[in-house]
Amino acid sequence: MKKILLLLSAVCCLLSAHAQSSDSPADSNLIQDKRVKELVLKHILINQAQKGKMKGYRVQIHFGQEKAKALEVKSKFMTQYNDIPSYLDYQQPYFKIRVGDFRTKLEAYKLLQKISGDFSGSFIVSDDIDLPKIE
Repeated sequence: MKKILLLLSAVCCLLSAHAQSSDSPADSNLIQDKRVKELVLKHILINQAQKGKMKGYRVQIHFGQEKAKALEVKSKFMTQYNDIPSYLDYQQPYFKIRVGDFRTKLEAYKLLQKISGDFSGSFIVSDDIDLPKIE
């Protein structure tokens, strides 16, 4: 009885396995909502408008109304930390010196700890940063 049941189940498995194979290539049609293409184009335009920028963090080391003082602070920073990028930003009527390009607040905090002795009053700010270079 067991042999007959085993033979019957083996034959059923072989028949079902053979039923799944096909020698002709399968065709498929993709039906897509036209709004998907519009959204993809919109996404491409947004990425092009950002021009290599992304949300991130910087450390602000100076904030004041005098341009000469801001340039002096930037020059001092560049001589001490020449491997870290610095940026002069003017938002009327203030000049701001911001340094670094960090994706996380933790990375910015590490720099803040490093420079806090030389630039007291520095703090972390959210900013649009340059994309990191791919190595």
